[in-house]
Amino acid sequence: MHKEATADHNDDAEKKESKPNPLAPGCTRSNGQVNPMYDGIYIFNNDFPALMPAEEFHSKVDDNEDEEGLFVQTPVAGHCEVMCFHPRTDLTIPVMTVDQIKQVIDSWCTRLRELGKLYKWVQIFENKGQIMGCSNPHPHCQIWASDFLPQEPRRVDQCQKRYEQKYGKNLLLTYVEREMKSGIRVVVSNDHWAVVVPYWALWPFETILIPLTHKIRLTDLNDCERISLARIMKQLTIKYDNLFRCSFPYSMGFHGAPTGVDAWTDNDVTYSYWQLHAHYYPPLLRSASVQKYMVGYEMLAQPQRDLTPEIAADLLRSQCDVHYSEQKTEK
Repeated sequence: MHKEATADHNDDAEKKESKPNPLAPGCTRSNGQVNPMYDGIYIFNNDFPALMPAEEFHSKVDDNEDEEGLFVQTPVAGHCEVMCFHPRTDLTIPVMTVDQIKQVIDSWCTRLRELGKLYKWVQIFENKGQIMGCSNPHPHCQIWASDFLPQEPRRVDQCQKRYEQKYGKNLLLTYVEREMKSGIRVVVSNDHWAVVVPYWALWPFETILIPLTHKIRLTDLNDCERISLARIMKQLTIKYDNLFRCSFPYSMGFHGAPTGVDAWTDNDVTYSYWQLHAHYYPPLLRSASVQKYMVGYEMLAQPQRDLTPEIAADLLRSQCDVHYSEQKTEK
């Protein structure tokens, strides 16, 4: 007898939804605000922002540096938002439709352009799963905008700039061309995008998502490229979920060229060496309950690989393109 696995999936979702969910439509959040009865994407200011607007923060902290330069303090400003992908709590990216994911991407682009006019950096990221510190299972992401360039994107900026100055080529475009030619670390690809387990991967199933043509920011994508992005995000996250037959946890986020007022007025000449990309950092190692820890030698010396990038790519690539909750199983 055949039985749809979706039934079990929906039962689990209903159990989760029976608990108070402050991100659901009509529910009250911890600050007392009530969510509207939204039926699509819902964006609101983070109730516990890590960054605050200048008028709320700069007046409280002054620039400070001691004579030896050991203790440096500089006030920063920013803005933090939460974006709910859908009113349904069980509808994660791999089980959303391509059109629903495309709507998320369109909203990312809108917020990037709007916040990018005010702030130097706009970080779009998703923490999925309790193991990644996500306190609410409702599918959502966060958008943090800051008036400074944070450490990691600053390092990425410097690396791409140095490579172009030295070789006269775009670093990540050159890299993805080489990966596509060999194919051994490519997980999935389509006409516009490629997902690769990077040669330098530290996390077991880490991947990087790169456009196959020169794109500086998400806002550079046309409608067709956004649809292709939605498709490959769904395809990748299905493979993640199918690997250990669970809602696969990860932290992911996009890196594009820095923003700010000048970025939208100089035709991006300043950042032509940039290439848009997204990182996926999943913590799982051997099963849904066994995770990778960066401890001991890895914290004090250097990270060690548990799997080669080639093995990880092959394991992910071999997964079915149909989500496990939609597969028929023999009973």
